[in-house]
Amino acid sequence: MNKTDLINSISEKHSLSKKDVEVVLNGFLDEISGALAQGDKVQLIGFGTFETRKRSGRTGRNPQTGDTIEIPESTVPAFKAGNKLKEAVN
Repeated sequence: MNKTDLINSISEKHSLSKKDVEVVLNGFLDEISGALAQGDKVQLIGFGTFETRKRSGRTGRNPQTGDTIEIPESTVPAFKAGNKLKEAVN
């Protein structure tokens, strides 16, 4: 399912316009992105937790040339599923 499919599905199930659903979904995603950019954690009880994690620097290899390269430390987004989501999937 992609973003368009999600918007269509929510629109049909809840009798809302696609435009309204898109505005709310974009706002939701912007808020999560903004919170993560500030280093905050976003917890949605029963669904899961969005957070950032530090990835340490390491030595890598260029597959085309075989040369070793240094990969710098970075911050990456992470998601940990909540219990209700895990149960729904199983």
